[in-house]
Amino acid sequence: MNTSIWTALRVFVPFAAGYFLSYLYRVVNAVIAPDLVGDLSIGPSALGLLTATYFIAFASSQLPLGVLLDRFGPRRVEAFLLLFAGLGAYLFSRSESLAGLVVARALIGFGVSACLMAAFKAYTLWFSKEKWPLVNGFQMAAGGLGALAATAPVETALHVTDWRGVFMVLAVLTLLVAVAVYSVVPEKPSSPAGERFSEQLRGVKTVFTSLEFWRTAPLTTMSQASFLSIQGLWAGPWLTDVAGLERMAAANVLLWIAVAMIAGFILLGSLAGRLSRSGISVLATAVTGMCLFMGAQGLVVVGSVRWMLPMWVLFGFFGTSGIIAYAALSQRFPVQLSGRVTTAVNLLVFIAAFLGQWAIGAIIGRWPVGADGKYALAGYRSGFLVMLTVQAMTLLWFFMASRMIRNRNKE
Repeated sequence: MNTSIWTALRVFVPFAAGYFLSYLYRVVNAVIAPDLVGDLSIGPSALGLLTATYFIAFASSQLPLGVLLDRFGPRRVEAFLLLFAGLGAYLFSRSESLAGLVVARALIGFGVSACLMAAFKAYTLWFSKEKWPLVNGFQMAAGGLGALAATAPVETALHVTDWRGVFMVLAVLTLLVAVAVYSVVPEKPSSPAGERFSEQLRGVKTVFTSLEFWRTAPLTTMSQASFLSIQGLWAGPWLTDVAGLERMAAANVLLWIAVAMIAGFILLGSLAGRLSRSGISVLATAVTGMCLFMGAQGLVVVGSVRWMLPMWVLFGFFGTSGIIAYAALSQRFPVQLSGRVTTAVNLLVFIAAFLGQWAIGAIIGRWPVGADGKYALAGYRSGFLVMLTVQAMTLLWFFMASRMIRNRNKE
């Protein structure tokens, strides 16, 4: 599959811009959390619910999204959905109540729900299978840039405007990206000629009844859910409450986490591609990386705040490992099912991220707030440890299911 550089750029850049905004929306609350708490007078559980609403709205669209991507193509689907994200950002900037902000954030989550999956689908159509891990890594790096923009740059912008002004600017940028996706990305048929809608629905069943899918999906789900729920919200309060950093200093550490994340997406994606050519499967690389990510989380749980920067940098770098498993799963199914495979994983990831982000807040809220208004270290440790424990359980299942698959193939 030969794709010219110009065509590759036309495919990649608009989708990368969409995912940049998607990730910025996802993690910006980690920086503006003190403003939301102060303006709305809410506790950690309500803050977790508000921020996590993005995830549940995102998750609710994933199964129909997979069918729509395979039927109508990534270009039209993403451009249409981004209009809802722009509307959500505008409403977020104008809302005066917690309920209004929850509805607006749900619209944002729904609107950006195709930004990664549409890109992955487009890349399966335009790039050779061997290039998927690398180009997916660059796509994720664009998201990392969005996470980076949501740290110190947003904190700096808050000295010029407030969080409402930030979201008004985001609303305009989102509409511009929607236009770019629709007008710049070339069209390419994504479904086999004559494939009926009922056949596409059967494809969803094929994915969800596959042991190959369920071997990897739980581990990928919990690894990504832990990364998203902590990095997207609770890393920021941890830095101020546990490490005692001022807001700008905490934003700078979040920036370094985002830099590590960008490096992880690019380097680990490139490494997976090279190791695959040497006979080491993409899945093996993904699982190894997710194990290292569990180690990084363990350091955050039990480590000293004196080592907070290297601990969180490792968290950001190896937290990207789970995304490699998306490419690994896509390689194990026919290309016409690729949209349904990746959105099936994403459905599970974002449901788990919603529950995890909310649950961490509820666990933190079980400890009394200190006289200085900060949440207790024990609450953070307990919340993070729950996420780590569930990941360990899914890792054990992965090895059990791998053995089941080997035994079945021998029969």
